[in-house]
Amino acid sequence: QVQLVESGGGLVQAGGSLRLSCAASGRTFSTYAMGWFRQAPGKEREFVAAISWSGGSTYYADSVKGRFTISRDNAKNTVYLQMNSLKPEDTAVYYCAAGLETDYGALGYDYWGQGTQVTVSS
Repeated sequence: QVQLVESGGGLVQAGGSLRLSCAASGRTFSTYAMGWFRQAPGKEREFVAAISWSGGSTYYADSVKGRFTISRDNAKNTVYLQMNSLKPEDTAVYYCAAGLETDYGALGYDYWGQGTQVTVSS
């Protein structure tokens, strides 16, 4: 069982930066692949980024590639999403998720956080 708690969301102007954190409970965090997803009002949840259990492999949606960076610190049971050059279309609730393998689909993850709101003003 893994419990996930996101933090770091907020309101930022276009072009600004935010860093999201996802703190995980449990001793098995380092064995899980982690992902970030987002969901805007009226839209489906979409993949943002994922990282393997070791941190050696990372994956990004085309819409965030070059602007967002996913990383993890297994000693701190935490995964991060550094978001730079934010755009109004990045506005959404951001969720972190844990699964046995990295996956571009939400169904590939077993545990989810409650989400943190990111709002980018133009």
